[in-house]
Amino acid sequence: MKHIKLLILLISIGSLVGAVALVGIYFYIKPDLPSVTVLKDVRLQTPMRIYTHDGKLISQYGVKRRIPVKLEDVPQDLINAVLATEDSRFYEHYGIDPIGLARAAFNLLLTGEKQQGASTLTMQLARGFFLSREKTYIRKIKEVFIAWHIEQVLSKEEILELYLNKVELGHRAFGVGAAAQVYYGKSLQDLDLAQLATIAGLPKAPSVLNPISGPERSKERRRVVLLRMLDEELITQAQFDEASAQPVSAKKHGAEIEIGAPYLADLMYSEMVKIYGKEEAETGGYQVYSTVPSATQQAAQQAVVRNLHDYDERHGYRGPVSYLWGNPDSQKANKEPTKQNQSPANDAWSEKEILNALAHVTRYYPLVPAAVLAVNEKSIDVLDADGERRTITWENLDWARAYITDSRQGDEPETANDIVSAGAVIYLRQQEGEWRISQIPEVAGAFVAINPHNGAVQAIVGGYSFYQSQFNRATQAKRQVGSNIKPFIYSGAIENGYTLASIINDAPINQWNAATGVAWRPQNSPAEYDGPIRLRVALGKSKNVVSVRLLRGMGIDVAVKHLEKFGFNPDDIPHDETVSLGSGSHTPLEVVRAMSVIANGGFLVQPFFIDRVLNEKGKVLWKTDPVWDCNPCSDNERSEAAVATREDADVEALLAAQLGSEVALGQEAEQKTKKSAPQVISSQNAFLVADMMRTGVRANGDWNKKTYWLGTGWRARNLLQRTDIAGKTGTTNDSRDTWFSGFHRDLVATAWVGFDDPNRNLGRATRNQNLINRNPEKFNWIGNAMIGAEDGAKAAGPAWIRFMQVMLDDVPYAPMPIPDDLVRVRIDRTTGKLTRRTDHTTLFEYFLQGTQPTVYVRDDEVVDPAQEDDNSALEPEEIF
Repeated sequence: MKHIKLLILLISIGSLVGAVALVGIYFYIKPDLPSVTVLKDVRLQTPMRIYTHDGKLISQYGVKRRIPVKLEDVPQDLINAVLATEDSRFYEHYGIDPIGLARAAFNLLLTGEKQQGASTLTMQLARGFFLSREKTYIRKIKEVFIAWHIEQVLSKEEILELYLNKVELGHRAFGVGAAAQVYYGKSLQDLDLAQLATIAGLPKAPSVLNPISGPERSKERRRVVLLRMLDEELITQAQFDEASAQPVSAKKHGAEIEIGAPYLADLMYSEMVKIYGKEEAETGGYQVYSTVPSATQQAAQQAVVRNLHDYDERHGYRGPVSYLWGNPDSQKANKEPTKQNQSPANDAWSEKEILNALAHVTRYYPLVPAAVLAVNEKSIDVLDADGERRTITWENLDWARAYITDSRQGDEPETANDIVSAGAVIYLRQQEGEWRISQIPEVAGAFVAINPHNGAVQAIVGGYSFYQSQFNRATQAKRQVGSNIKPFIYSGAIENGYTLASIINDAPINQWNAATGVAWRPQNSPAEYDGPIRLRVALGKSKNVVSVRLLRGMGIDVAVKHLEKFGFNPDDIPHDETVSLGSGSHTPLEVVRAMSVIANGGFLVQPFFIDRVLNEKGKVLWKTDPVWDCNPCSDNERSEAAVATREDADVEALLAAQLGSEVALGQEAEQKTKKSAPQVISSQNAFLVADMMRTGVRANGDWNKKTYWLGTGWRARNLLQRTDIAGKTGTTNDSRDTWFSGFHRDLVATAWVGFDDPNRNLGRATRNQNLINRNPEKFNWIGNAMIGAEDGAKAAGPAWIRFMQVMLDDVPYAPMPIPDDLVRVRIDRTTGKLTRRTDHTTLFEYFLQGTQPTVYVRDDEVVDPAQEDDNSALEPEEIF
């Protein structure tokens, strides 16, 4: 009895000391314990995801890959695997598993080593959120207290969901949703039992047990997980046998990008960093939606890439990337097809060696590296980097005459041996369903399209490939705009008393500058002069000297002030007469914004490319509130505004469905009054300029009556086959910069083509008879058959045309509305005066009320071109 009392006393004292020690430890570490608020509002570090306007993923930014999932969306097999492996008594304990702790303590006493952590799933969660991985007693004590604290605040389901989304699983994947994407490129619901067991086995040592870095270890770990599930009777023996026998199927996958638009994504990322800071932007789980629809962006990217390849091909082939084997010089010297050059050379590499070499060749979409296996008379056999063997036909080879300079090309090849030899490393790309020999274009390009009604960017392309050059030429490259400036000069002329029928002398200018001792002689391009010419025709033909004379008529200061109205930076506008020819340098985004003023009736909108930002739970944080082309702006003021509102509501509903969140559609339902953009020119002025620009993209007059003439962008009208478009070409001295800008009433776009080196001009292309012979009846006006000096119509115009062909397909004819205070009267074609005639010497013209001519043409002033012998005007099919 005495000994029992002593034992009870010792136990009591020990318990008291233990309790006191426990309380002391608790107060010691209490400052490190998370608050209830923190636990109730745990924020996962989720990467920023960037989407198109219609909800397709463009990119994601953030070191940690995480795709949060709801517990109800996690397959039960994965939950079973995790619990069986990591914490089989998860639903029985209160954050600390006494059995596990006792087992770990006993092991420590036996071995003296900390081999077993005895961490429950809740303790792992505590460590992951609030502690480090260092193996110390104080960290383990903190872990126990925090785990107990978590169990008091959160339910078991909440804890399990947090764990599944927080746990590190290797290759920068955090959470099971990200692991499924990184290792298998699928969602959790699409994984089989073997793959789910692989993910469940990763928490123990994600860096060495993952199936990419250690496939054999991963397979063994998967077997352990499956055995635990079998022991817990969570799977059958048959399921165990089948899953255990599965090969390791994982490989590294990037984010599930649905549409590649890296220039756009980079712009949006930079804007978010500017707003939130880099760390917050990359970890805050923001879902950023662009103004850009996926179809519009894809159309722009495809148009730019095709256009740059077309330019590049008509200027010649610069040869293979390298040679893996063979003597190219000796093979090229032998132009006769022989057995040797019809089959691989004796020293040809094996397929494995070729594929290893091709894997190290730089690859830019849509180019695919390939090795030439054999050269036949009119074809080549290749093996590409994807392991595909292909035969490239003569139709996809014969463009490749030798590049000499930007203005000189070699003779057309006669056989495939004139182009490449066996062993050559080349590039291929697909065009219209066929594979053709290709090369990385040296020329650069940019493209941007916006909605003229509110400035929402609809497409933006900063170059051939973001991975070749991250320099965004659409927003960063200030290049001389050439004749793209003329619509704004003509707008100023109209504001200062000129009309579309005003007669200006299209004659050479020779102005002596006494200060420099040099004469300024601006010339038309080509150097052809028509004498007295109407304003409409002068803009349509892009007459340089007429633009100079209009500037002189207005005065430089007046013209410069008028250009500033279109949003051009005053510092970039030259204060001399060269401004009328486009010597100022502006970005494509600045040019397209200025063009939108003409398209929308005179309003200066502000381009923007982020439509809305949502948090990780799908709640709208903010939505862009742009200015619109209306004054005053009421909901019934403009049909465009009403359509846009409906479209936004549709997209909002789509987002709500995709995110499973309660996106507040009521925000759109409120129909807030839209903010008005400043009106910088009158709607009448804008209409008149736009109508002149319509002349520039079509053939005008009557061929049989000899009144026929072509606008510089006439190919657009011929190919698009519609009259509700307007456009303007632009070419600088020596074709260093080429532009094409134009619009439909609901879409404005600008294309630029040039070299990044501003001193390098675009040169000229000579006739490639191979291309002409293949299709002699129909010249390819937007492809490689275009010849002569490069200009805005040839170099930049095709990108704009191809884009508009896609965007306007099935779009109903929609002419610009005619503003009030405009009248349309019949005038004489030559003098611009009123006329009583109704034949081909006359036409109808628009005038601002009160500016129409009041004098009738005399009979002796009438010029009838049909009675003249001038046959200089040629049909498009006759121009080479």
